[in-house]
Amino acid sequence: MGKKDKNKKKGKGAEKTAMKTDKKLAAKQKRMLEKLGETDIAEVVAKLEAEESRRKTVAEEICPPPTPRSNFTFVAHPEKDELILFGGEFYNGQRVCVYNDLFFYNITKNEWKQVHSPAGPAPRSGHQMVAVASDGGQLWVFGGEHASPSQLQFYHYKDLWVMRLKTRTWEKINAPNGPSPRSGHRMVVNKKRLFIFGGFHDNNQSYRYFNDVHIFSLESYAWLKVDISGAIVPAPRSGCCLAACPDGKILVWGGYSKAAIKKDADRGVVHTDMFSLVPDKTNPNDKFKWVTVKPGGYRPLPRSSVSCTTAPNGKCYCFGGVMDIDEDEEDIKGQFGEELLALDLNSQAWRLLEIAKKEKKVGKKNEDGTTQDVDMDSSSSQTVSKDGIFTVTVGGPSTSSNLVLPKVPSLFPNKRPKNVPSPRMNCGLCVHKGILYVYGGIYEEDNKQYTFNDFYALDLHKLDEWKALISNDMNAHEWVDSDSSDSDNSDDGSTNSDSESNDDDNDSDGMETD
Repeated sequence: MGKKDKNKKKGKGAEKTAMKTDKKLAAKQKRMLEKLGETDIAEVVAKLEAEESRRKTVAEEICPPPTPRSNFTFVAHPEKDELILFGGEFYNGQRVCVYNDLFFYNITKNEWKQVHSPAGPAPRSGHQMVAVASDGGQLWVFGGEHASPSQLQFYHYKDLWVMRLKTRTWEKINAPNGPSPRSGHRMVVNKKRLFIFGGFHDNNQSYRYFNDVHIFSLESYAWLKVDISGAIVPAPRSGCCLAACPDGKILVWGGYSKAAIKKDADRGVVHTDMFSLVPDKTNPNDKFKWVTVKPGGYRPLPRSSVSCTTAPNGKCYCFGGVMDIDEDEEDIKGQFGEELLALDLNSQAWRLLEIAKKEKKVGKKNEDGTTQDVDMDSSSSQTVSKDGIFTVTVGGPSTSSNLVLPKVPSLFPNKRPKNVPSPRMNCGLCVHKGILYVYGGIYEEDNKQYTFNDFYALDLHKLDEWKALISNDMNAHEWVDSDSSDSDNSDDGSTNSDSESNDDDNDSDGMETD
């Protein structure tokens, strides 16, 4: 009895110490915010939501492409030849700007249009959005975060929204028992249900990563109470790849989290494991279990902030990401990837897709004087698909060996072709009618962060070459060194979708909000 009471008192003492520490950190941050003249983030978000509610009419206008950004959402319209981009953030070295602008890209016309709808979601990044075909098309958006310009404050959302594409109007769904506030989570739709997994919450004093699952019914508009079991459960993580399989399973691969290694120090953890959320055979609507998956084929390199999208052909496509290279505890550099991966959702096997280079041809005189086209480098005109077992070569000459060693993506070179997507993380990725589209994202080099608004398309049937719809411009915006003076930090933190200036753009730590 005595031991029990003693342990109880000890626990209360530890709890009090933690509370004191939190109060000290909060007081320290408050002093820093007062010095910067920055408004409390909760007040900023409330002001932005009030501004959104005052808008009463829908307005559309043809516009330039979206400004450079990352951690936005990018989906294909379920019924039209359009792509839809919402939100995101931009960081210029000193200030973050967060967006809630909504863009529609007309594929046929190669035209961007911005839609201003009344009473929509406040600016956010690290959120999730899916498109469904119901009622002429709907967009469903959940969660995300809003960062103050100094990145000292973060506000995490737990709201759920639907946009009806016919009327271009938003509706906030006020259903109880939903997920806690978070960003960096993943959401997919399967059998008229939204599945949400993982994410994180960070208030710049403490952080928490999640591995919970939440399911929302698109028929009853309610969060469902389901039984999820399993001897092995995925570790908490954000920024993972989540895919709905044709047989009703939900696959989870990779992701990122942080773990404490000593007092006031932590280290990022990149997850490389894969799990499947499997419906129960006797009660597939209310019971699920976690099982581990050992995928076959090619073995992807460990990396986080990978973008992924699921196509109607039963494959999940993944592009980019970053892998930390340990210099020392104070200086960790990232090696960015440009790999395009395909995961077969039926066989759970990976393939590394290499895109063929365009053939160079010169004229060769025939005996009759006519000109004949000749390949200058036939070895470059081939598409290679690696699955770890076989190497399939398409469109090129036969070779004496099928052995192809995995290529480790190199760091960003100083000079690079603008007609192919460069290495990056947290870009937008979606598939429409067999065409894969890549938009924006981030690349970091020498303590500088480049945020893109380039745009590419790839025919997944041919895999012959990327098409640059908007070429890469490394000088699209100016990077401001963090040690330079900043007279703009008196900003109240408000940012919105109608900002036209790149100077106010946004992006917080991409490793967490992927």
